[in-house]
Amino acid sequence: MRNLENSIKSTIRFHLLFGCILLLSCGGNEENSYDANQNQPRLGYRTAKILEIDGLMFKDLNQNSQLDSYEDWRLPAQERSTDLLTKLSLNQKAGLMLISTTRLKNEASFGGGGNNDSITSDFNETDMASDVNFFTRKPLGATMVSSAGTTKDVNRYFKRHFILRANAAVDTLAKWANRLQTVCEAGEFGIPATIASNPRNHISSDAAVGLSVGNTPFTAFPGELGLAAMRDFELVRDFADISRQEWRATGINKGYMYMADLATEPRWQRVEGTFGEDAKLAADVMREVVLGFQGEQLNSSSVALTTKHFPGGGSAEGGQDPHFDWGKKEVYPGGMFENNLIPFKAAIDAGTSSIMPYYSYPAGTEYEEVGFAFNKQILQEVLRGQLGFKGIINSDTGPIEMMPWGVEDLSIHDRYKKALEAGINLFSGSADPGLLIETLNKYPELEPLVDASIHKLLIEKFQLGIFENPYVEEMASEFIKKPEFQKRADLALRKSIVLLRNKGNTLPLKSKTKVYFETYLKQRGGSPSTIFNSDENVWDIEFVDNPDKADVNILWLIPKGKSLFQSDGSPLHVNLSNNGIDVDYVNKLAAQKPTILVLNYTNPWAINEIYTDGSNNIMGVLATFGTTPEAILDIVMGKFNPTGKMPFTTPISDEAAQNQKSDVPGYMEGPSYALFHFDEGLTY
Repeated sequence: MRNLENSIKSTIRFHLLFGCILLLSCGGNEENSYDANQNQPRLGYRTAKILEIDGLMFKDLNQNSQLDSYEDWRLPAQERSTDLLTKLSLNQKAGLMLISTTRLKNEASFGGGGNNDSITSDFNETDMASDVNFFTRKPLGATMVSSAGTTKDVNRYFKRHFILRANAAVDTLAKWANRLQTVCEAGEFGIPATIASNPRNHISSDAAVGLSVGNTPFTAFPGELGLAAMRDFELVRDFADISRQEWRATGINKGYMYMADLATEPRWQRVEGTFGEDAKLAADVMREVVLGFQGEQLNSSSVALTTKHFPGGGSAEGGQDPHFDWGKKEVYPGGMFENNLIPFKAAIDAGTSSIMPYYSYPAGTEYEEVGFAFNKQILQEVLRGQLGFKGIINSDTGPIEMMPWGVEDLSIHDRYKKALEAGINLFSGSADPGLLIETLNKYPELEPLVDASIHKLLIEKFQLGIFENPYVEEMASEFIKKPEFQKRADLALRKSIVLLRNKGNTLPLKSKTKVYFETYLKQRGGSPSTIFNSDENVWDIEFVDNPDKADVNILWLIPKGKSLFQSDGSPLHVNLSNNGIDVDYVNKLAAQKPTILVLNYTNPWAINEIYTDGSNNIMGVLATFGTTPEAILDIVMGKFNPTGKMPFTTPISDEAAQNQKSDVPGYMEGPSYALFHFDEGLTY
């Protein structure tokens, strides 16, 4: 009987182990979930051996043939983190405190390194420029360093945090992520990679490295301003949940987003990434975004978020951005510093995993005039103390070597020291930990701060479940743009459109109307205009190719100023003629026929050069924030009733924008400021 029992137990153990191997061979896209009842999580592994203890399976990540506490998925993340922390050397800790861009083969984010070949899932193993090259200038007070290629980053520098900038096929991304996790698993202690990305699920007209990836294979929703314009917080949650599923399917487990900054300065070139000018609206949207990506608690199906840019970058002096010396001041002429904190508080209450301080410094306040990454008062008294944040503080890309505003006179070592003492846990942009290691050797009293940082960083990895299974199905395309995902996105694209004017109830247009539909977007080296037509005309109208043949013109203007990273410090404007629109052409077209003017807002544009209330032939005005021509036509033809509301105030003129207070929402600027008001929006 005893032999029979032993035989049965052996058979059970064999099948458990064989089952784990089968799960691995499938790659793994299901949730790696487990609970307090010690249910066996799904294990994904390539090089680790499997330990069997009491009929349960564990990964022997450090290859010592015994179960260490950090390998024991039954233990709390805090306990596992404490155990692993005690095993790490100072140099290894330094590597874990850096996050920088890594690249796929033939991919050229941050310039250089690419060619005309297709991007593949292989690593770019040649030396490539550090993130500092993105800004096309030498870092202040530093010697230019080079990143080492992915394998060297992992094995020599002990880096386990990476930023993925590549816009590649989703199957390619999944294969690359699995390759990266395999290299990490084979390294000492088998610590998996945190793979972060900027937003990938929006229609954006101003995509740039470090801001938004732009047009991608992922399900496309309206831009961030459009999410706010919907005023549908359930749909915002759905957007975040869909994005979460798609990201985890490709191996991306962290988001460098979203912006809790307020759009109170209309000239700021990053308004498009905000949720508008109103603190409560931004807070309401931010809460749903965090919960949709992370869940009620960070878990093995979450994407951990990095809310930015603390304590708010929307009150930039003159609208200039602190990526540059001429934009380093955050100003508060209206005395509304505290107003900027409201969306961050909502993100913290919802459980955001990380907070990113901006490069700028507070001018004319009670706080030290040093960049927020160096500002102990801001990070410890306000963020940790007043707002109660307990998670990871992740610097923006490059405050040590590139944008050390307020501490330019300090050495690199002393900048690191000041940032560590202020509370930075993870440094973005530095490719080589050498200078940080030198700093820690020079100032050994900093090691407790380093240990506290590593503890937080490891807890996030444990909570994300990637110690148990960082791998994904390599046919990730099966999990992207599902019909049910696209249906919700299509709804959002329509709900984000705002009807602002409808003179004489011109809208919705009648059936059989002859329509000339032109999109005007100034593009380098190409025609600024495209004329819409459709082989699947579902709107019961006739599309014509010339405005002379039309009953009504629909003119969709997509203004676009200088890219943020083309900034030269010259004054910024919000009028159309300074932002890529030929106003003479628009006025000539509008004079010919009744015109429906559609404006895509990435900033609160002043449109008085072509429109004032009741003027000319413009019979209707709509606002978009990243959408499609089909969505616009559904609104114009009444197939979908407009419900969107403006997420910010638009100034009556560029002059009004130049004279506004940078920290004051447009709706508080006075009765003569606005053309279109915050929360304005009509329906049929």
